[in-house]
Amino acid sequence: MSYIVAVRALCEFTAKQGDLDLRFTPSPTAQEGIAGHALVAARRAATYQREIGLEGDFGPLHVRGRADGYDPAKNQIEEIKTFRGDLSAMPDNHRQLHWAQVKVYGHLLCQKLGLSEITLALVYFDIASQRETVILEEHGAAALRGVFELLCSRFLRWADLEMAHRAARDGTLRLMRFPHPAFRPGQRQLAEAMYKASSRACCLLAQAPTGIGKTIGSLFPMLKACAQHGLDKVFFLSAKSSGRQLALDALSTIKANAPQLPLRVLELVAKTSACEFPGHACHGASCPLARGFYERLPAARSAALECASLLDQARLREVALEHQVCPYYLSAELARWSDVIVGDYNYYFDSSAMLYGLTIVNDWRVNVLVDEAHNMVARARNMYSAELDHLSIKLLRQNAPRALKQALARLHREWVQLEKNQEEPYRAYPAIPQKFTAVLQGLGAALGDYLADNPGVVVPDWQRLYHDVLPFIRLSESFGEHSLFDITTGSTGSQLCIRNIIPGPFLKQRFAASRSTALFSATLSPWNYYADTLGMPDNTVWVDVASPFEASQLAVQIVGAISTRFQHRARSLAPISELMAKQFFRQRGNYLAFFSSFDYMDTVAALFAERYPGIPKWQQARRMDRTARERFLAHFTADGQGVGFAVLGGSFGEGIDLPGARLIGAFIATLGLPQINLVNEQIRQRMDAIFGAGYAYTYLYPGIRKVVQAAGRVIRTPSDQGVIYLIDDRFARPEVMRLFPAWWHVKHASTP
Repeated sequence: MSYIVAVRALCEFTAKQGDLDLRFTPSPTAQEGIAGHALVAARRAATYQREIGLEGDFGPLHVRGRADGYDPAKNQIEEIKTFRGDLSAMPDNHRQLHWAQVKVYGHLLCQKLGLSEITLALVYFDIASQRETVILEEHGAAALRGVFELLCSRFLRWADLEMAHRAARDGTLRLMRFPHPAFRPGQRQLAEAMYKASSRACCLLAQAPTGIGKTIGSLFPMLKACAQHGLDKVFFLSAKSSGRQLALDALSTIKANAPQLPLRVLELVAKTSACEFPGHACHGASCPLARGFYERLPAARSAALECASLLDQARLREVALEHQVCPYYLSAELARWSDVIVGDYNYYFDSSAMLYGLTIVNDWRVNVLVDEAHNMVARARNMYSAELDHLSIKLLRQNAPRALKQALARLHREWVQLEKNQEEPYRAYPAIPQKFTAVLQGLGAALGDYLADNPGVVVPDWQRLYHDVLPFIRLSESFGEHSLFDITTGSTGSQLCIRNIIPGPFLKQRFAASRSTALFSATLSPWNYYADTLGMPDNTVWVDVASPFEASQLAVQIVGAISTRFQHRARSLAPISELMAKQFFRQRGNYLAFFSSFDYMDTVAALFAERYPGIPKWQQARRMDRTARERFLAHFTADGQGVGFAVLGGSFGEGIDLPGARLIGAFIATLGLPQINLVNEQIRQRMDAIFGAGYAYTYLYPGIRKVVQAAGRVIRTPSDQGVIYLIDDRFARPEVMRLFPAWWHVKHASTP
């Protein structure tokens, strides 16, 4: 059995020393880095060779990578690094890592070409000045072989343990049985679909009803696939922390049922949640957990991976503090060595996603599970959108340092010109003006240079502006029909937005990097909406898992006599209140009532309290924190009675579990359709032009999805009984009813 490792990973593991040093250093964008490499190569002789694939072995260790360039006339191999600012400020451990990489490449090339010696060159290319700083060293092949063997021997001790772990893991996974006596109804169908998708190396869209155990029903087959399909890792990605906890609980159940299973499970959390010293910068001079980080990392890494329990946020923090290292960056290191990683969507799908980057660099074979995947469209749109505000930039400009004044003045002039050319308060444009983009790129470069040249006097406002400008520049470079460029003007100025509406073009490479990506949710109908907008491969498989619930469990009634349209809302208040009261007195218990907005909810709740003071009520507030949300949910006890008022699409419309008598019914007084406004109308036009389904893709499907999610709070187990009132005549339309779950038996109530 061989162990494959990338040159970069080998060197990062064995050659990094000293402090963790992540103080702010503006780095080139990906496009600037590519352009910088291309420019350096263009300056070389015609015989210069780029991107040379190299590989070599040391015992069972197989090392591979790509050297940036080789000049055969000079017998010189080059490692090219683009940078901004003062090269002398580069931390020593970064330079040591660069030398280790070029020495390994030098050895592999000497071995490949039979060379007795070679010139090693570290080429540092300054993006701002476009000047090169070249550092040369002459090395004999024997000396380079010694460096290679030393690094490999250090890594091999770890690799031997990794290979033993992998063999034990896969052997146990092959024999592992489902951790419950039997599958729930529908759970086996989901598990089989997951496993078959991995077998066929294709993606999967799985609509599976609430209550069948989707989390364990997806993790179990993907773990079996690790052994059978040679997978390195499984990523379980969720939109919310509650989804992460469900995955960790399911993995605990799997491990408890297979005590000999050496499965390494890691939870990734946001840096802000993991940071022990939030007021300190990430470098040894500021944070005690960054000082000497790489000296203490090996012991911390070993201790963490020997831990028998799952490495959730709490356990990882314990290990990190025991060894006095940063919990967040310890978790980033452990991602390389874990079997299952549980985290947020952004860790794989965002533009700078850590797990995706590691997958590409290390050539990992991964399967990706996307929980509650109906959230993916909105979340991915946010990942690939950017906004700039003129007022905030004008305020910063008043006290701008000399180095930034000219760039800010140019941007201001171009921005004012855009505002003069726009008569209406909102307008979408077919393209981003090239002159504005060029000026913005100039500001980005000036900000990068200023922040790099003045690390000791950095003002947080300039860092924030830099982090606002950079995404805008990056997205402008890939602007196309998948996004809108629009300008909104108001009394305080204007906002410029690159607004992604079809994330598919950005996500396709994410799907391509996995063996299989499975997206699952209780609401993924119609499947083509998600396949189209997310850019899923043509061979994606769709499965609609049969529900374990019976129509007799849930009385679904459409109340067509009440209209919740905006112009009719005043007339709807009394009938809705009466409907809820009648149902409550008919069957006392806990209910949820959903409305389209806080204003609508508050108005109905006030009238309901006035007319029916004997019925307990509680309601969602704007910007509720975790404690407030828990207080709201605490009303739903098994012997409780009352009505909770909430906004559809908010905290209580999905992701909460109130089985049995904790919730026996819901009133949904809205179709959940997004507001008709200028932005959404632009999205509708674009969806219509590309997919021929503008209204459905922009309004209908997202709206009814929220309705079905909210209704799904009522029936959670095969023994639950409940009632749903869909309040609006539009619920009776055929195109709406086709989007309801197939197991619902819908009745029509002509009067409240």
